[in-house]
Amino acid sequence: MDESLLRSLAEFRFQMRKFLSFSEMASERCGIPAQQYQLIQVIAAIPEGQQPSITYLAERMILRHNSTVELVDRAERAGLVYRESDPTDLRRSLVHITSAGQKLLEQLVQEHMSELVPRCEPLISALRQLQGSAE
Repeated sequence: MDESLLRSLAEFRFQMRKFLSFSEMASERCGIPAQQYQLIQVIAAIPEGQQPSITYLAERMILRHNSTVELVDRAERAGLVYRESDPTDLRRSLVHITSAGQKLLEQLVQEHMSELVPRCEPLISALRQLQGSAE
């Protein structure tokens, strides 16, 4: 096994985990689980023309459909999102961010950017090392 590749991969994973750990703690400091932050982020970043259906959210969150339904239920109880029936297909629910969810999202995005900017160089460096090791 190529030890250089292994070290590069381990460093990249470490840098990613450091940021993800920060993200989890930042969400929890704001009173929500990290998955609820990720959910409102996915909804807010939805491409134009795409519907915020449970199926789409499950795909973007890399979750099963029923797990996404449960996540949306919890986020709805927390006042972060609301559901409405899809007017073109009443069997589907569309999920939208509430104003409270939007306010929390803006706060968390700002906090994440403040953390990410200084972490960019180590993360990019680790990725470049990994890319160089794989060539």
